[in-house]
Amino acid sequence: MGSMTIQLQVKLQLHTILLSFLLLLPTISVAILTKQIQPGSTLYASNTTQTWSSPNSTFSLTFIPLNPPTSPPSYLASIVFSGGIPVWSAGTTPLDSSASFQFHPTGNLLLLNGTGHTIWDSGTANLGISSASLDDYGNLVLTNGTLPVWSSFNHPTNTLLPSQNFTTRQVLRNGLYSFSLHSYGNITLKWNNDSIVYWNQGLNKNLTSPTLGLQSNGILSVYDTTIVPRGVVMAYSNDHGEGSDILRFLRLDEDGNLRMYSSARGSGNETVEWVAIEDQCRVFGYCGNMGICRYNGTNPVCGCPSQNFELVDPKDSRKGCKRKMEIENCPLNVTMLDMEHTLLLTYPPQSIFAIDGSQIFFAAISACRLNCLVNPTCDASTTLSDGTGMCYYKTPEFITGYQSAALLSTSYVKVCPPVLPHPSPGLDSGKSGGWRMQSWVVAIVVIGVALALIVLEGSLWWCCRSSPKFEGLNDLFEYASGAPIQFSFKELQRLSGRRNFEVSAETNWKMLSVWAYEEFEKGNVTAIVDRRLAKEEVDMEQVVRAIQVSFWCIQELPLQRPRMEKVVQMLEGITKIDSPPSPKGRE
Repeated sequence: MGSMTIQLQVKLQLHTILLSFLLLLPTISVAILTKQIQPGSTLYASNTTQTWSSPNSTFSLTFIPLNPPTSPPSYLASIVFSGGIPVWSAGTTPLDSSASFQFHPTGNLLLLNGTGHTIWDSGTANLGISSASLDDYGNLVLTNGTLPVWSSFNHPTNTLLPSQNFTTRQVLRNGLYSFSLHSYGNITLKWNNDSIVYWNQGLNKNLTSPTLGLQSNGILSVYDTTIVPRGVVMAYSNDHGEGSDILRFLRLDEDGNLRMYSSARGSGNETVEWVAIEDQCRVFGYCGNMGICRYNGTNPVCGCPSQNFELVDPKDSRKGCKRKMEIENCPLNVTMLDMEHTLLLTYPPQSIFAIDGSQIFFAAISACRLNCLVNPTCDASTTLSDGTGMCYYKTPEFITGYQSAALLSTSYVKVCPPVLPHPSPGLDSGKSGGWRMQSWVVAIVVIGVALALIVLEGSLWWCCRSSPKFEGLNDLFEYASGAPIQFSFKELQRLSGRRNFEVSAETNWKMLSVWAYEEFEKGNVTAIVDRRLAKEEVDMEQVVRAIQVSFWCIQELPLQRPRMEKVVQMLEGITKIDSPPSPKGRE
Protein backbone atom coordinates (compact mmCIF):
# COMPACT_ATOMS: atom_id res chain seq x y z
CA MET A 1 0.00 0.00 0.00
CA GLY A 2 2.86 2.33 0.87
CA SER A 3 4.63 1.62 -2.44
CA MET A 4 1.45 2.43 -4.35
CA THR A 5 1.16 5.74 -2.51
CA ILE A 6 4.76 6.61 -3.42
CA GLN A 7 4.16 5.70 -7.10
CA LEU A 8 1.03 7.85 -7.14
CA GLN A 9 2.92 10.80 -5.66
CA VAL A 10 5.69 10.40 -8.26
CA LYS A 11 3.13 10.33 -11.07
CA LEU A 12 1.44 13.45 -9.73
CA GLN A 13 4.79 15.24 -9.52
CA LEU A 14 5.61 14.21 -13.10
CA HIS A 15 2.21 15.43 -14.31
CA THR A 16 2.75 18.71 -12.48
CA ILE A 17 6.19 19.17 -14.04
CA LEU A 18 4.85 18.27 -17.51
CA LEU A 19 1.90 20.67 -17.14
CA SER A 20 4.21 23.46 -15.99
CA PHE A 21 6.48 22.81 -18.98
CA LEU A 22 3.53 22.94 -21.39
CA LEU A 23 2.33 26.21 -19.88
CA LEU A 24 5.79 27.68 -20.33
CA LEU A 25 6.03 26.66 -24.00
CA PRO A 26 4.35 29.83 -25.40
CA THR A 27 6.69 31.99 -23.34
CA ILE A 28 9.70 30.03 -24.53
CA SER A 29 8.50 30.29 -28.14
CA VAL A 30 8.07 34.06 -27.86
CA ALA A 31 11.52 34.38 -26.36
CA ILE A 32 13.00 32.43 -29.26
CA LEU A 33 11.14 34.54 -31.87
CA THR A 34 12.08 37.87 -30.30
CA LYS A 35 15.32 39.38 -31.57
CA GLN A 36 16.82 41.49 -28.82
CA ILE A 37 19.07 44.45 -29.63
CA GLN A 38 21.81 44.55 -27.05
CA PRO A 39 22.93 47.80 -25.37
CA GLY A 40 26.02 49.15 -27.10
CA SER A 41 24.89 47.92 -30.56
CA THR A 42 25.66 50.38 -33.37
CA LEU A 43 24.63 50.82 -37.01
CA TYR A 44 26.88 52.72 -39.45
CA ALA A 45 25.79 54.73 -42.48
CA SER A 46 28.88 53.51 -44.31
CA ASN A 47 27.44 49.98 -44.20
CA THR A 48 23.85 50.02 -45.49
CA THR A 49 23.67 46.20 -45.43
CA GLN A 50 23.90 46.24 -41.62
CA THR A 51 20.42 46.03 -40.06
CA TRP A 52 18.44 45.41 -36.89
CA SER A 53 15.61 43.20 -38.12
CA SER A 54 12.23 42.04 -36.83
CA PRO A 55 11.83 38.29 -36.14
CA ASN A 56 10.48 37.44 -39.61
CA SER A 57 12.47 40.24 -41.34
CA THR A 58 9.30 42.07 -42.39
CA PHE A 59 10.81 45.28 -41.01
CA SER A 60 14.39 46.36 -40.38
CA LEU A 61 16.21 49.38 -38.98
CA THR A 62 19.08 50.57 -41.14
CA PHE A 63 20.61 53.57 -42.89
CA ILE A 64 19.04 54.30 -46.28
CA PRO A 65 20.25 56.74 -48.96
CA LEU A 66 18.22 59.90 -49.40
CA ASN A 67 15.73 59.81 -52.28
CA PRO A 68 16.26 61.53 -54.68
CA PRO A 69 19.99 60.85 -54.37
CA THR A 70 22.40 63.62 -53.41
CA SER A 71 26.07 64.15 -54.15
CA PRO A 72 27.83 63.22 -51.94
CA PRO A 73 25.27 60.68 -50.70
CA SER A 74 23.17 61.51 -47.63
CA TYR A 75 21.48 59.01 -45.33
CA LEU A 76 18.61 58.64 -42.84
CA ALA A 77 18.40 56.09 -40.02
CA SER A 78 15.03 54.50 -40.83
CA ILE A 79 12.73 51.58 -40.19
CA VAL A 80 11.94 50.12 -43.61
CA PHE A 81 9.38 47.62 -44.83
CA SER A 82 10.63 44.58 -46.73
CA GLY A 83 11.76 45.94 -50.09
CA GLY A 84 13.15 49.20 -48.72
CA ILE A 85 10.10 51.47 -48.15
CA PRO A 86 10.76 53.77 -45.14
CA VAL A 87 8.02 53.99 -42.50
CA TRP A 88 9.86 55.80 -39.65
CA SER A 89 13.08 57.76 -39.25
CA ALA A 90 15.23 58.99 -36.39
CA GLY A 91 14.87 62.72 -36.94
CA THR A 92 14.67 64.43 -40.31
CA THR A 93 18.28 65.56 -40.77
CA PRO A 94 20.16 63.72 -43.55
CA LEU A 95 23.76 62.83 -42.63
CA ASP A 96 26.83 61.70 -44.56
CA SER A 97 28.44 58.25 -44.49
CA SER A 98 30.27 58.97 -41.23
CA ALA A 99 27.01 58.94 -39.23
CA SER A 100 26.01 56.21 -36.78
CA PHE A 101 22.94 55.05 -34.85
CA GLN A 102 23.56 53.60 -31.39
CA PHE A 103 21.63 51.86 -28.63
CA HIS A 104 23.67 53.40 -25.81
CA PRO A 105 24.29 51.43 -22.58
CA THR A 106 22.40 54.18 -20.69
CA GLY A 107 19.24 53.13 -22.54
CA ASN A 108 19.21 56.02 -25.01
CA LEU A 109 18.92 55.74 -28.79
CA LEU A 110 21.41 58.15 -30.35
CA LEU A 111 21.89 59.41 -33.91
CA LEU A 112 25.42 60.77 -34.19
CA ASN A 113 27.26 62.63 -36.95
CA GLY A 114 30.87 61.99 -37.91
CA THR A 115 32.23 64.15 -35.09
CA GLY A 116 30.17 62.34 -32.44
CA HIS A 117 27.67 65.17 -32.01
CA THR A 118 24.12 64.03 -31.14
CA ILE A 119 21.65 64.91 -33.92
CA TRP A 120 18.68 63.04 -32.44
CA ASP A 121 17.97 60.96 -29.31
CA SER A 122 15.03 59.10 -27.79
CA GLY A 123 15.32 60.89 -24.43
CA THR A 124 15.38 57.61 -22.50
CA ALA A 125 18.76 57.74 -20.75
CA ASN A 126 18.95 56.39 -17.18
CA LEU A 127 15.39 55.03 -17.15
CA GLY A 128 16.49 51.47 -16.45
CA ILE A 129 16.08 50.35 -20.06
CA SER A 130 17.75 47.00 -20.57
CA SER A 131 16.73 45.90 -24.06
CA ALA A 132 15.40 47.01 -27.43
CA SER A 133 13.57 45.12 -30.16
CA LEU A 134 11.85 45.68 -33.49
CA ASP A 135 8.64 43.67 -33.82
CA ASP A 136 6.92 42.35 -36.94
CA TYR A 137 4.45 45.26 -36.92
CA GLY A 138 7.27 47.76 -37.48
CA ASN A 139 7.37 49.06 -33.90
CA LEU A 140 10.76 49.74 -32.28
CA VAL A 141 10.35 49.22 -28.52
CA LEU A 142 12.62 50.00 -25.54
CA THR A 143 11.78 48.02 -22.40
CA ASN A 144 12.57 48.22 -18.71
CA GLY A 145 12.50 44.55 -17.85
CA THR A 146 9.12 43.56 -19.28
CA LEU A 147 7.49 47.01 -19.42
CA PRO A 148 7.73 49.19 -22.56
CA VAL A 149 9.15 52.65 -21.84
CA TRP A 150 9.43 54.10 -25.36
CA SER A 151 8.25 53.05 -28.83
CA SER A 152 8.45 54.41 -32.36
CA PHE A 153 4.64 53.96 -32.66
CA ASN A 154 4.24 56.61 -29.95
CA HIS A 155 6.68 58.92 -31.74
CA PRO A 156 5.64 58.74 -35.43
CA THR A 157 7.34 60.76 -38.14
CA ASN A 158 5.28 60.92 -41.36
CA THR A 159 3.73 57.44 -41.59
CA LEU A 160 0.95 55.51 -39.85
CA LEU A 161 1.06 51.69 -39.91
CA PRO A 162 -1.62 49.05 -39.18
CA SER A 163 -1.80 48.19 -35.44
CA GLN A 164 -0.55 51.70 -34.63
CA ASN A 165 -2.93 53.82 -32.52
CA PHE A 166 -2.73 57.48 -33.52
CA THR A 167 -3.94 59.78 -30.74
CA THR A 168 -4.65 63.49 -30.30
CA ARG A 169 -1.20 63.89 -28.73
CA GLN A 170 0.62 62.74 -31.86
CA VAL A 171 1.38 64.50 -35.14
CA LEU A 172 2.66 63.37 -38.53
CA ARG A 173 5.00 65.97 -40.04
CA ASN A 174 6.71 66.51 -43.37
CA GLY A 175 8.41 69.86 -43.92
CA LEU A 176 5.91 72.67 -43.30
CA TYR A 177 2.96 70.27 -43.37
CA SER A 178 1.34 68.35 -40.51
CA PHE A 179 -1.48 65.86 -39.96
CA SER A 180 -3.34 65.49 -36.66
CA LEU A 181 -6.42 64.07 -34.94
CA HIS A 182 -8.57 66.39 -32.83
CA SER A 183 -10.62 65.68 -29.72
CA TYR A 184 -13.87 66.19 -31.67
CA GLY A 185 -13.00 63.36 -34.05
CA ASN A 186 -11.75 65.36 -37.03
CA ILE A 187 -8.56 64.67 -38.95
CA THR A 188 -6.87 67.73 -40.45
CA LEU A 189 -4.02 68.78 -42.68
CA LYS A 190 -2.24 71.99 -41.70
CA TRP A 191 0.52 74.23 -43.00
CA ASN A 192 3.24 76.22 -41.23
CA ASN A 193 3.03 75.25 -37.56
CA ASP A 194 -0.71 74.57 -37.78
CA SER A 195 -1.57 78.15 -38.83
CA ILE A 196 -3.58 77.13 -41.92
CA VAL A 197 -6.11 74.28 -42.00
CA TYR A 198 -6.41 73.33 -45.68
CA TRP A 199 -8.20 69.96 -45.26
CA ASN A 200 -10.64 68.89 -42.56
CA GLN A 201 -12.74 65.73 -42.34
CA GLY A 202 -14.42 63.94 -39.48
CA LEU A 203 -17.20 63.65 -36.95
CA ASN A 204 -17.50 67.06 -35.23
CA LYS A 205 -18.64 65.34 -32.03
CA ASN A 206 -17.72 65.54 -28.36
CA LEU A 207 -15.54 62.47 -27.83
CA THR A 208 -13.77 61.08 -24.77
CA SER A 209 -10.40 59.94 -26.10
CA PRO A 210 -10.51 59.35 -29.86
CA THR A 211 -7.87 57.35 -31.69
CA LEU A 212 -7.24 56.87 -35.39
CA GLY A 213 -6.38 53.42 -36.66
CA LEU A 214 -5.54 51.88 -40.01
CA GLN A 215 -6.64 48.28 -40.43
CA SER A 216 -4.45 45.89 -42.37
CA ASN A 217 -7.22 45.53 -44.98
CA GLY A 218 -7.03 49.25 -45.86
CA ILE A 219 -9.79 50.86 -43.78
CA LEU A 220 -9.01 54.07 -41.87
CA SER A 221 -11.31 54.64 -38.86
CA VAL A 222 -11.78 56.83 -35.80
CA TYR A 223 -12.48 54.99 -32.54
CA ASP A 224 -13.87 56.20 -29.22
CA THR A 225 -15.82 54.82 -26.26
CA THR A 226 -18.78 57.04 -27.21
CA ILE A 227 -19.19 55.57 -30.70
CA VAL A 228 -19.81 52.09 -32.08
CA PRO A 229 -17.09 49.50 -31.34
CA ARG A 230 -16.08 49.25 -34.98
CA GLY A 231 -15.45 52.97 -35.17
CA VAL A 232 -16.39 55.42 -37.89
CA VAL A 233 -14.74 54.91 -41.27
CA MET A 234 -12.79 57.90 -42.59
CA ALA A 235 -11.46 56.32 -45.77
CA TYR A 236 -11.18 53.08 -47.72
CA SER A 237 -8.21 52.14 -49.86
CA ASN A 238 -9.14 51.30 -53.44
CA ASP A 239 -7.89 47.75 -52.85
CA HIS A 240 -9.28 47.26 -49.35
CA GLY A 241 -9.74 43.63 -48.43
CA GLU A 242 -7.84 42.40 -51.48
CA GLY A 243 -4.66 40.34 -51.67
CA SER A 244 -2.42 38.88 -48.99
CA ASP A 245 1.05 39.70 -47.74
CA ILE A 246 0.38 43.36 -48.56
CA LEU A 247 1.22 46.28 -46.30
CA ARG A 248 -1.08 49.28 -46.37
CA PHE A 249 0.12 52.48 -44.77
CA LEU A 250 -0.88 56.13 -44.47
CA ARG A 251 1.77 58.75 -45.25
CA LEU A 252 1.96 62.54 -45.22
CA ASP A 253 4.05 63.28 -48.30
CA GLU A 254 6.40 66.20 -48.86
CA ASP A 255 3.86 67.82 -51.22
CA GLY A 256 1.44 68.27 -48.32
CA ASN A 257 -1.01 65.57 -49.37
CA LEU A 258 -2.10 62.58 -47.30
CA ARG A 259 -2.13 59.27 -49.14
CA MET A 260 -2.82 55.62 -48.41
CA TYR A 261 -0.42 53.20 -50.10
CA SER A 262 -0.20 49.47 -50.74
CA SER A 263 3.04 47.56 -51.06
CA ALA A 264 3.59 43.85 -51.64
CA ARG A 265 6.21 42.38 -49.36
CA GLY A 266 9.68 42.44 -50.87
CA SER A 267 8.63 44.37 -53.99
CA GLY A 268 9.91 47.80 -52.99
CA ASN A 269 7.01 49.29 -54.96
CA GLU A 270 4.16 51.37 -53.56
CA THR A 271 0.79 52.16 -55.14
CA VAL A 272 -1.48 55.06 -54.18
CA GLU A 273 -4.86 53.63 -53.13
CA TRP A 274 -6.45 56.76 -51.61
CA VAL A 275 -5.63 60.48 -51.52
CA ALA A 276 -7.08 63.12 -49.19
CA ILE A 277 -6.97 66.00 -51.70
CA GLU A 278 -7.57 64.91 -55.29
CA ASP A 279 -6.76 68.37 -56.64
CA GLN A 280 -3.10 68.88 -55.67
CA CYS A 281 -3.24 72.59 -56.50
CA ARG A 282 -5.66 72.99 -53.57
CA VAL A 283 -2.84 72.18 -51.11
CA PHE A 284 -1.85 75.44 -49.45
CA GLY A 285 1.70 76.55 -50.23
CA TYR A 286 2.38 73.77 -52.74
CA CYS A 287 4.07 76.25 -55.10
CA GLY A 288 5.62 78.45 -52.42
CA ASN A 289 5.16 82.16 -51.80
CA MET A 290 3.88 84.04 -54.87
CA GLY A 291 3.79 80.73 -56.75
CA ILE A 292 0.89 79.77 -59.03
CA CYS A 293 -0.15 76.13 -59.45
CA ARG A 294 -1.52 74.95 -62.80
CA TYR A 295 -1.89 71.63 -64.58
CA ASN A 296 0.17 70.33 -67.47
CA GLY A 297 -2.07 67.48 -68.51
CA THR A 298 -2.69 65.64 -65.25
CA ASN A 299 0.45 66.87 -63.48
CA PRO A 300 0.54 69.99 -61.27
CA VAL A 301 3.28 72.45 -62.21
CA CYS A 302 4.45 75.58 -60.45
CA GLY A 303 5.35 78.92 -61.94
CA CYS A 304 5.12 82.66 -61.46
CA PRO A 305 2.13 84.98 -62.04
CA SER A 306 3.86 86.82 -64.89
CA GLN A 307 7.22 87.96 -66.20
CA ASN A 308 7.15 90.66 -63.54
CA PHE A 309 8.29 87.80 -61.29
CA GLU A 310 11.11 85.26 -61.27
CA LEU A 311 11.64 81.92 -59.56
CA VAL A 312 13.40 82.00 -56.20
CA ASP A 313 15.27 78.84 -57.24
CA PRO A 314 15.33 78.12 -61.00
CA LYS A 315 16.10 74.47 -60.19
CA ASP A 316 13.03 74.07 -57.96
CA SER A 317 9.86 75.91 -59.01
CA ARG A 318 8.09 74.81 -55.82
CA LYS A 319 10.14 77.27 -53.77
CA GLY A 320 8.02 80.10 -55.09
CA CYS A 321 8.60 83.41 -56.85
CA LYS A 322 9.71 86.94 -56.10
CA ARG A 323 9.11 90.27 -57.81
CA LYS A 324 11.88 91.42 -60.12
CA MET A 325 11.30 94.85 -58.67
CA GLU A 326 9.80 95.29 -55.22
CA ILE A 327 6.79 97.59 -55.18
CA GLU A 328 8.52 99.88 -52.65
CA ASN A 329 11.09 100.64 -55.36
CA CYS A 330 8.68 101.32 -58.23
CA PRO A 331 9.76 104.41 -60.23
CA LEU A 332 6.10 104.88 -61.24
CA ASN A 333 2.83 104.27 -59.44
CA VAL A 334 2.09 100.68 -58.49
CA THR A 335 -0.42 98.89 -60.72
CA MET A 336 -2.32 95.60 -60.62
CA LEU A 337 -1.63 92.43 -62.57
CA ASP A 338 -4.99 90.89 -63.54
CA MET A 339 -5.18 87.07 -63.56
CA GLU A 340 -8.41 85.49 -64.79
CA HIS A 341 -9.53 82.06 -63.55
CA THR A 342 -7.08 82.41 -60.67
CA LEU A 343 -7.72 81.88 -56.97
CA LEU A 344 -5.38 83.05 -54.22
CA LEU A 345 -5.97 80.31 -51.67
CA THR A 346 -7.67 81.31 -48.43
CA TYR A 347 -8.72 78.71 -45.89
CA PRO A 348 -10.73 78.71 -42.60
CA PRO A 349 -11.21 80.02 -40.09
CA GLN A 350 -13.15 82.54 -42.17
CA SER A 351 -13.14 85.84 -40.28
CA ILE A 352 -12.71 89.52 -40.98
CA PHE A 353 -9.02 89.11 -40.23
CA ALA A 354 -8.17 85.56 -41.17
CA ILE A 355 -5.07 83.95 -39.69
CA ASP A 356 -3.50 83.38 -43.11
CA GLY A 357 -2.95 87.10 -43.56
CA SER A 358 -6.14 87.77 -45.51
CA GLN A 359 -9.07 90.09 -44.96
CA ILE A 360 -12.50 89.08 -46.21
CA PHE A 361 -15.11 91.52 -47.52
CA PHE A 362 -18.15 91.65 -49.75
CA ALA A 363 -17.29 93.81 -52.75
CA ALA A 364 -17.90 94.12 -56.47
CA ILE A 365 -15.19 92.95 -58.86
CA SER A 366 -13.92 96.44 -59.70
CA ALA A 367 -14.02 97.50 -56.05
CA CYS A 368 -12.08 94.41 -54.97
CA ARG A 369 -9.30 95.36 -57.36
CA LEU A 370 -9.28 99.11 -56.72
CA ASN A 371 -9.55 98.95 -52.93
CA CYS A 372 -6.52 96.65 -52.76
CA LEU A 373 -4.56 98.93 -55.07
CA VAL A 374 -5.01 101.96 -52.81
CA ASN A 375 -4.60 100.00 -49.54
CA PRO A 376 -0.91 99.93 -48.46
CA THR A 377 -1.44 96.78 -46.36
CA CYS A 378 -2.96 94.84 -49.27
CA ASP A 379 -0.58 92.97 -51.57
CA ALA A 380 -3.12 91.08 -53.68
CA SER A 381 -6.83 90.31 -53.86
CA THR A 382 -9.21 87.67 -55.18
CA THR A 383 -12.84 88.16 -56.16
CA LEU A 384 -15.24 85.25 -56.57
CA SER A 385 -17.71 85.16 -59.46
CA ASP A 386 -19.85 82.45 -57.91
CA GLY A 387 -22.62 84.70 -56.65
CA THR A 388 -21.26 85.12 -53.12
CA GLY A 389 -19.67 88.53 -53.73
CA MET A 390 -16.67 87.52 -51.62
CA CYS A 391 -13.46 89.51 -51.90
CA TYR A 392 -10.23 88.43 -50.22
CA TYR A 393 -7.47 90.94 -49.48
CA LYS A 394 -4.07 89.27 -49.04
CA THR A 395 -1.27 90.80 -46.99
CA PRO A 396 2.40 90.21 -47.95
CA GLU A 397 2.83 87.41 -45.36
CA PHE A 398 2.27 84.51 -47.78
CA ILE A 399 0.41 84.32 -51.09
CA THR A 400 -0.12 81.12 -53.04
CA GLY A 401 -2.43 80.64 -56.02
CA TYR A 402 -4.23 78.20 -58.27
CA GLN A 403 -5.12 78.85 -61.92
CA SER A 404 -7.62 76.76 -63.89
CA ALA A 405 -10.32 77.37 -66.48
CA ALA A 406 -12.75 75.76 -64.04
CA LEU A 407 -12.25 78.46 -61.39
CA LEU A 408 -14.88 81.21 -61.20
CA SER A 409 -12.54 83.81 -59.76
CA THR A 410 -10.19 86.62 -60.75
CA SER A 411 -7.12 87.68 -58.81
CA TYR A 412 -5.00 90.82 -58.74
CA VAL A 413 -1.40 91.25 -57.59
CA LYS A 414 0.51 94.50 -57.15
CA VAL A 415 3.46 94.97 -59.52
CA CYS A 416 5.62 97.74 -60.87
CA PRO A 417 4.61 98.81 -64.39
CA PRO A 418 4.68 97.84 -67.14
CA VAL A 419 2.49 94.79 -66.57
CA LEU A 420 3.87 91.70 -68.28
CA PRO A 421 0.94 89.27 -68.29
CA HIS A 422 2.64 86.38 -70.04
CA PRO A 423 3.88 83.56 -67.81
CA SER A 424 7.57 83.24 -67.09
CA PRO A 425 9.56 80.87 -69.33
CA GLY A 426 9.72 78.29 -66.52
CA LEU A 427 5.96 78.08 -66.08
CA ASP A 428 4.44 74.81 -67.18
CA SER A 429 7.84 73.77 -68.50
CA GLY A 430 7.49 76.11 -71.46
CA LYS A 431 4.00 74.89 -72.34
CA SER A 432 1.87 77.70 -70.98
CA GLY A 433 0.60 78.56 -74.45
CA GLY A 434 -0.74 75.04 -74.79
CA TRP A 435 -2.47 75.40 -71.45
CA ARG A 436 -4.20 78.61 -72.58
CA MET A 437 -5.28 76.92 -75.79
CA GLN A 438 -6.69 74.04 -73.80
CA SER A 439 -8.75 76.43 -71.69
CA TRP A 440 -10.16 78.12 -74.81
CA VAL A 441 -10.91 74.75 -76.39
CA VAL A 442 -12.71 73.55 -73.27
CA ALA A 443 -14.72 76.78 -73.05
CA ILE A 444 -15.71 76.67 -76.73
CA VAL A 445 -16.61 72.98 -76.55
CA VAL A 446 -18.73 73.43 -73.42
CA ILE A 447 -20.57 76.50 -74.77
CA GLY A 448 -20.99 74.95 -78.22
CA VAL A 449 -22.34 71.68 -76.87
CA ALA A 450 -24.71 73.50 -74.53
CA LEU A 451 -26.12 75.65 -77.36
CA ALA A 452 -26.40 72.65 -79.66
CA LEU A 453 -28.28 70.67 -77.03
CA ILE A 454 -30.68 73.55 -76.43
CA VAL A 455 -31.43 73.90 -80.16
CA LEU A 456 -31.69 70.14 -80.66
CA GLU A 457 -33.91 69.61 -77.64
CA GLY A 458 -36.19 72.49 -78.64
CA SER A 459 -36.52 71.16 -82.19
CA LEU A 460 -37.16 67.60 -81.04
CA TRP A 461 -39.72 68.72 -78.48
CA TRP A 462 -41.59 70.71 -81.13
CA CYS A 463 -41.57 67.75 -83.53
CA CYS A 464 -42.51 65.22 -80.84
CA ARG A 465 -45.28 67.38 -79.40
CA SER A 466 -47.10 67.51 -82.73
CA SER A 467 -46.35 63.88 -83.58
CA PRO A 468 -48.96 61.17 -82.91
CA LYS A 469 -46.11 58.82 -81.97
CA PHE A 470 -45.44 60.87 -78.85
CA GLU A 471 -48.62 59.86 -77.10
CA GLY A 472 -47.44 57.29 -74.58
CA LEU A 473 -47.39 58.33 -70.97
CA ASN A 474 -43.96 56.76 -70.49
CA ASP A 475 -42.51 58.96 -73.23
CA LEU A 476 -44.17 62.03 -71.80
CA PHE A 477 -42.98 61.30 -68.27
CA GLU A 478 -39.46 60.61 -69.52
CA TYR A 479 -39.32 64.07 -71.02
CA ALA A 480 -41.00 65.81 -68.09
CA SER A 481 -38.74 64.11 -65.52
CA GLY A 482 -35.70 65.98 -66.77
CA ALA A 483 -34.05 62.76 -67.94
CA PRO A 484 -32.06 62.92 -71.18
CA ILE A 485 -34.19 61.94 -74.16
CA GLN A 486 -32.98 58.73 -75.82
CA PHE A 487 -32.94 58.22 -79.60
CA SER A 488 -32.12 55.25 -81.79
CA PHE A 489 -29.70 55.30 -84.71
CA LYS A 490 -32.61 55.36 -87.17
CA GLU A 491 -34.16 58.40 -85.50
CA LEU A 492 -30.86 60.26 -85.40
CA GLN A 493 -30.16 59.43 -89.04
CA ARG A 494 -33.57 60.76 -90.09
CA LEU A 495 -32.93 63.96 -88.15
CA SER A 496 -29.39 64.55 -89.41
CA GLY A 497 -29.76 63.09 -92.88
CA ARG A 498 -26.37 61.43 -92.71
CA ARG A 499 -24.59 58.46 -91.19
CA ASN A 500 -21.11 58.71 -89.68
CA PHE A 501 -21.05 55.22 -88.15
CA GLU A 502 -21.29 51.83 -89.79
CA VAL A 503 -23.70 49.78 -87.68
CA SER A 504 -25.47 46.46 -87.95
CA ALA A 505 -29.20 45.98 -88.41
CA GLU A 506 -29.47 44.97 -84.76
CA THR A 507 -27.69 48.13 -83.66
CA ASN A 508 -29.91 50.34 -85.84
CA TRP A 509 -32.70 50.35 -83.26
CA LYS A 510 -30.48 50.43 -80.19
CA MET A 511 -30.26 53.62 -78.20
CA LEU A 512 -27.07 55.48 -79.13
CA SER A 513 -25.99 55.82 -75.50
CA VAL A 514 -26.50 52.10 -74.84
CA TRP A 515 -24.52 51.09 -77.91
CA ALA A 516 -21.70 53.53 -77.07
CA TYR A 517 -21.55 52.28 -73.47
CA GLU A 518 -21.34 48.64 -74.61
CA GLU A 519 -18.53 49.45 -77.05
CA PHE A 520 -16.71 51.43 -74.36
CA GLU A 521 -16.95 48.50 -71.94
CA LYS A 522 -15.39 46.26 -74.61
CA GLY A 523 -12.51 48.74 -74.97
CA ASN A 524 -13.56 49.49 -78.55
CA VAL A 525 -13.19 53.28 -78.26
CA THR A 526 -12.42 53.82 -81.95
CA ALA A 527 -15.90 52.54 -82.85
CA ILE A 528 -17.48 55.40 -80.92
CA VAL A 529 -15.35 58.15 -82.47
CA ASP A 530 -16.54 59.81 -85.69
CA ARG A 531 -14.65 58.11 -88.52
CA ARG A 532 -13.68 61.50 -89.96
CA LEU A 533 -11.42 61.96 -86.93
CA ALA A 534 -9.39 58.92 -87.95
CA LYS A 535 -7.55 61.14 -90.42
CA GLU A 536 -6.63 63.59 -87.65
CA GLU A 537 -4.14 63.28 -84.79
CA VAL A 538 -6.35 62.47 -81.82
CA ASP A 539 -5.21 62.17 -78.21
CA MET A 540 -6.97 58.93 -77.24
CA GLU A 541 -6.53 59.67 -73.53
CA GLN A 542 -8.59 62.84 -73.98
CA VAL A 543 -11.13 60.93 -76.08
CA VAL A 544 -11.59 58.37 -73.30
CA ARG A 545 -12.04 61.16 -70.74
CA ALA A 546 -14.62 62.89 -72.97
CA ILE A 547 -16.57 59.64 -73.42
CA GLN A 548 -16.59 58.93 -69.67
CA VAL A 549 -17.77 62.49 -68.95
CA SER A 550 -20.53 62.16 -71.54
CA PHE A 551 -21.88 59.04 -69.81
CA TRP A 552 -22.01 60.93 -66.52
CA CYS A 553 -23.77 63.90 -68.15
CA ILE A 554 -26.61 61.76 -69.53
CA GLN A 555 -27.50 60.02 -66.27
CA GLU A 556 -31.26 59.84 -65.72
CA LEU A 557 -31.14 61.33 -62.22
CA PRO A 558 -30.08 65.00 -62.26
CA LEU A 559 -28.23 64.57 -58.96
CA GLN A 560 -25.91 62.06 -60.62
CA ARG A 561 -24.87 64.51 -63.33
CA PRO A 562 -21.72 66.54 -62.56
CA ARG A 563 -21.73 70.32 -62.27
CA MET A 564 -20.10 72.32 -65.07
CA GLU A 565 -17.04 73.07 -62.90
CA LYS A 566 -16.61 69.34 -62.29
CA VAL A 567 -17.04 68.62 -66.01
CA VAL A 568 -14.23 71.02 -66.92
CA GLN A 569 -11.96 69.53 -64.24
CA MET A 570 -12.64 66.00 -65.50
CA LEU A 571 -12.00 67.01 -69.13
CA GLU A 572 -8.73 68.71 -68.13
CA GLY A 573 -7.62 65.63 -66.21
CA ILE A 574 -7.51 67.47 -62.87
CA THR A 575 -10.12 65.23 -61.24
CA LYS A 576 -10.18 61.44 -61.41
CA ILE A 577 -13.21 60.12 -63.31
CA ASP A 578 -14.99 57.21 -61.65
CA SER A 579 -16.50 54.48 -63.82
CA PRO A 580 -19.88 55.81 -65.01
CA PRO A 581 -23.06 53.77 -64.48
CA SER A 582 -24.73 52.29 -67.53
CA PRO A 583 -27.23 54.63 -69.23
CA LYS A 584 -30.98 54.17 -69.05
CA GLY A 585 -32.41 51.71 -71.52
CA ARG A 586 -29.67 49.12 -71.25
CA GLU A 587 -30.95 45.58 -70.73
